[in-house]
Amino acid sequence: MRGRFITFEGGEGSGKSTQTAALAQQLRAHGIDVLLTREPGGSPGAEIIRHVILSGAARPFGTDVEAILFAAARDDHLRVTILPALAAGRWVICDRFFDSTRAYQGALGAVDPQLIRSLERVTVGDNIPDLTIMLDVPAETGMTRAAARRGAAHADRFEAEDLTFHRKLRETFLDIARQEPQRCVVIDGTQPPQQVEEAIWGAVRDRFALADAPIAQVAAS
Repeated sequence: MRGRFITFEGGEGSGKSTQTAALAQQLRAHGIDVLLTREPGGSPGAEIIRHVILSGAARPFGTDVEAILFAAARDDHLRVTILPALAAGRWVICDRFFDSTRAYQGALGAVDPQLIRSLERVTVGDNIPDLTIMLDVPAETGMTRAAARRGAAHADRFEAEDLTFHRKLRETFLDIARQEPQRCVVIDGTQPPQQVEEAIWGAVRDRFALADAPIAQVAAS
């Protein structure tokens, strides 16, 4: 039986890394085999492309090239990591997927929507996430969190963008969720982490008809 494919989206500092790990732990407590992965990256070839993109090395070539690089990374990630796991019955949780390309390069990078759709058709095809969790936080909150997280390290290609960019990014993700309510669930990421975790678990439990379990016990294990 094919596994389930869950993606997490949101702006910088929205809590995706924390919450993907928490959901993986909760699902494992229910006896579900989970693969936790990320984009860009998640396979050897895609990790190389990740370095090129986030270092800013591709930025001089423009957002069209960035979109193509993301698509190349996604194609490798799907073929090498995601699709074999799903075929084996594992559940895949991915930190970012095609909605990030739609938002960062499409809406904000002004990449032609036709190019975005063509890249999706070639790389993703019918492999659409079963559920997408949109973690929503104000841009100011997210950037403050991102700065605290990286400490003295340099901001990456996208963290370095200005606040106006990140405000527009938030609105773009919310627009995507409004356009595809059958796939996307928006979660308020400004709540305490435990409450965010509970809200995510509620969405996953309801979507896939899973039995409930005490989240506090899982988090303490």
